[in-house]
Amino acid sequence: MPYLQAIFLGVVQGLTEWLPVSSSGHLVIIQSSLGIRAPLIFDILLHFGTLLAVFAMFWKDLLKIALSLIRLNFNDEYGRLAKYIFIGSIPIALVGYLFHDFLASLFNSPVSVGFSLLTTGVVIYLSKFHKQSRRLDSKESLLVGVAQAIAIIPGISRSGFTITTGLLRGVERREIFRYSFLLSVPAIIGANVFEFTRVSWADLEVGSMLVGTLVAAIVGYLSLKLLIRLVLNRKFHLFSFYCVALGILILATNLL
Repeated sequence: MPYLQAIFLGVVQGLTEWLPVSSSGHLVIIQSSLGIRAPLIFDILLHFGTLLAVFAMFWKDLLKIALSLIRLNFNDEYGRLAKYIFIGSIPIALVGYLFHDFLASLFNSPVSVGFSLLTTGVVIYLSKFHKQSRRLDSKESLLVGVAQAIAIIPGISRSGFTITTGLLRGVERREIFRYSFLLSVPAIIGANVFEFTRVSWADLEVGSMLVGTLVAAIVGYLSLKLLIRLVLNRKFHLFSFYCVALGILILATNLL
């Protein structure tokens, strides 16, 4: 794989994985319009790169969660958070296992992605009506987990659906932002472990793939920094306009 292509895909992954614009949707668009088809192992490495961005931003929380698990203490803040992450991970595990082949087929449908992006845009705009009233609990974590499971569909933004769900339920902005991305850790690890069994090592190109992974990690970290600022400043809903515009463009291109 050429280095420029690896860098380009790393930038796209880093931007779209965490910003509420659907990385899977952009992947479909790029593949269908530019004819770029990265090998599966490169896709896994790009996701690993953006996962490193989450580790870099939330390493203190992850360390405290790990300590609570070691102590089997589920009564303090981080023990409860570990419990909520487990509860929230159940829906995506079930949906991913039961509907894997159907969901994979949607990656070949730009029209489906167009409609999904329109849906994402409408949902994200609803986050504008957030009224803070409650802390995260088991019920809220399960609802956010359901939103994450829905976001397996290409064109549905994981961060857009999970953060908006929390905001509409009245969860405090910084708390739902943190939970949304901590919840992504087991989901991404689980998906990549599953896909890893299908990797063709003949596609391995160490140099360009490492560059792409590093770019995805750096851009992903900067995207997280930007996103939390927009969430806290009540500007998260502005991403809705981009999603709607892109969805309309895709539908117009493929249906007209």
